[in-house]
Amino acid sequence: MKTSMATCLSAIVLLTNFQLMAATQVEVQWQDPEKYRDVRPTSESRKRFRESTFKKLDTYLQELSSKLPEGSKLLMTVTDLDLAGQVWPASFTGLGHGSSDIRVIKEVDIPRMTFNYQLMSDSGEILQGADVDLKDMSFLSRTSHRFRSDTLGYEKNMLKRWFDKEFSEQITQKAMEKGISEADS
Repeated sequence: MKTSMATCLSAIVLLTNFQLMAATQVEVQWQDPEKYRDVRPTSESRKRFRESTFKKLDTYLQELSSKLPEGSKLLMTVTDLDLAGQVWPASFTGLGHGSSDIRVIKEVDIPRMTFNYQLMSDSGEILQGADVDLKDMSFLSRTSHRFRSDTLGYEKNMLKRWFDKEFSEQITQKAMEKGISEADS
């Protein structure tokens, strides 16, 4: 009995994950990341930090895309990323003489991201696209509680604000369709 219950739960989880992945795809290309303004680590290798940062942002964009119509595809090419704050040696900030660095967050060191995107329909038609120079000059005053303990909270909050504004029509359309289909059930 326990085995069949575990198998059933595993199947439900796999089906749910498959449905989320099939709903909307996001493909992010990080173009020439070595040239980005600031994706500097504080205590790990640059390459590992960069890969981890990109993976976290990819995952977050996939989460955001679940609001878009099913079958659509979001293609993004990121050409620059500048994380909030600046990395300084700990000794420069009066926090010791260790070898690790720290990221100091100040109002003048805003998060920025430059990219282009295309939102494609399930038939391959381009529904929307643009070149985007995203920045959040008020990032310290509008941090969401959701992102407070997140290492990329400022950047995720900036992306969420852009995403919700940029795709408001599609988000509203999907919500209305979902409401209609639930009412028919």
